Amino acid sequence: MANLEARNHVERVLSVAHNEAAVVGEPGIANSWRRCLVDHKLDPARRGPPRTLTRSELKRHAEPIDGLIHLATPELEDLYCALRSTGYCVNLADTNAAILFSRLPDGEAATILRQWKVYTGSIFSEAIEGTNGLGTALAEQRPVLVHRDEHFREQWSMFTCAVAPLFDHAGRLAGAVNITSCRGDLDRAAHQIALAVTTLAVRRIEEAIFRAHYHRGWIARLPGGDAGGSAMIAFDDDQRMLGASRAARQAFGLSDAMIDAGTHLSQFIRLDDGFMRRCDAPQLLRDRDGKRLGRGHITRPLRARSQALTPSARAEAPDRRYDALTRLAGGDPVLQRSVKRLTMVADEDIPVLLLGETGSGKDMFARAIHAASGRAGGHYVALNCAAMPESLVDAELFGYEPGAFTGARRDGSKGLIVQADGGTLFLDEIGDMPLTLQTRLLRVLENREVWPLGALKPLPVDIRLISATHRDLDAMVADRGFRADLYYRLRGLQVELPPLRARRDKADVIAQIAAEEAPRAHLSSGALEMLLAHPFPGNMRQLRHVLRLAACTAENGVIAEADLDLPPGGTRPMQPDFETAERNVIAETLRKHGGSVADAARSLNVSRATLYRKISALGITAAGD
Repeated sequence: MANLEARNHVERVLSVAHNEAAVVGEPGIANSWRRCLVDHKLDPARRGPPRTLTRSELKRHAEPIDGLIHLATPELEDLYCALRSTGYCVNLADTNAAILFSRLPDGEAATILRQWKVYTGSIFSEAIEGTNGLGTALAEQRPVLVHRDEHFREQWSMFTCAVAPLFDHAGRLAGAVNITSCRGDLDRAAHQIALAVTTLAVRRIEEAIFRAHYHRGWIARLPGGDAGGSAMIAFDDDQRMLGASRAARQAFGLSDAMIDAGTHLSQFIRLDDGFMRRCDAPQLLRDRDGKRLGRGHITRPLRARSQALTPSARAEAPDRRYDALTRLAGGDPVLQRSVKRLTMVADEDIPVLLLGETGSGKDMFARAIHAASGRAGGHYVALNCAAMPESLVDAELFGYEPGAFTGARRDGSKGLIVQADGGTLFLDEIGDMPLTLQTRLLRVLENREVWPLGALKPLPVDIRLISATHRDLDAMVADRGFRADLYYRLRGLQVELPPLRARRDKADVIAQIAAEEAPRAHLSSGALEMLLAHPFPGNMRQLRHVLRLAACTAENGVIAEADLDLPPGGTRPMQPDFETAERNVIAETLRKHGGSVADAARSLNVSRATLYRKISALGITAAGD
């Protein structure tokens, strides 16, 4: 039966490629199949695993985009948390379709993905593996969904891949974000919504890349934005252009030559004279002819933000020793008790294990613990064990000697543990550390020395270890997924950070973060009630994102309910994470198209019937066509 299915798939590919039959689904599949046969000379019947990079090759691929991986990691983690319950893995690949970041779902899906090597180090370029999500999205530089038997090679027909290409600050292709599922019970329309969620995450990564690159310039974020991303232009004090995002280049026909020449911003956008005074609040933007573009947002340069501080604020003394911890505890009794215990062991050589959901502030707590300790003058070194490719964690954590392996740096690497000597080492998502590295870390904690790769003798180290995870380590120990002896070494003092929805001081937390993220606006009573009722599965990180966006859209300095990017019905029981993300994407798409279901369906590439069904199931209010 399997051989018959394989034979039928090959015949179908050949028939479509020779224009003898139509392919249903993704409109570009037929063109990709033809490229695979004509240009790449591939055989759709060939079986075998993808090519996987060696450790040294993976290092060479990852080094040029280390900064991109760092900027993308928070969004990738959020995307993973939204999708993992539905069986998707989340991958970040470079322009060669080599996976450099991989987060696998739980359960049987992870086993299947590992078996087929859909993980860090594998290469899925179209020229090697044929039509597939990563390779085809990079080849065509557009979001692509490849559903099951739309793959060129029959062996990949159990998978569905939804991929959005990622562009850098200058609009150049920088890589792609891929989600892959092996579930056979999800139809194409369900995966199409997942692709929309992924594309939205990629646009946020692109915005972070742009803002990081031009942080010393003014940045105008234009109103609107769609699947092509946010139109953003960076400019200097004289309103000469420094850079433009891919969407801005397309919208205004900007070329590299025009940007390099420092073309004046007024050739494309007209700013009011007082735009500098009204920064961080929505502003009316016009084109060069005076036509309204809508309300956009102007961000100050990094230096301008520091200069904007009042003299008295600049002259304030630094926070006292425990102030950061006290602020994080707020008025929540559970956190206040935990902080009291932390202050008692601040100078003791006792490891701390922070437990909490994604976005609950584990890194902020770790930094505050370091600042409150006698090691505050030493280095604070952090490693996200889940974000770092498995094959690189060993070298990053323990370091290596010159020539330890092919591709190693000429002068070697100290490693993060040695860099933290005399200070604090923070291992985030410790539950995702491979078992082989858990053994080496245990040896470091027991012997207080580290053996770099290729070293002839160990190096003594003096570190305070803080670890964090959102996983249930007790259950992992019981299932032998985490070493029991290491677990008991890590949990000298265990602190559980409550989710935002469970905090007794939720109203105070909302007020504090609103003051930080929307300093020129205030919450209406309706908006505050809406925030208090919402469960916030993304915790503090989600709250910050919501308020940051609301500050951009608030009219007359008042954040209303309509400014809050939250799913409707926040008082209902919390929905699964993917359902929340799905609802947000559909509601946002409907808003952009004025409530038109037909236009929204075209934008999401699903049928109107499917979208109506989703709107009804998710409780979304939409105007009729």
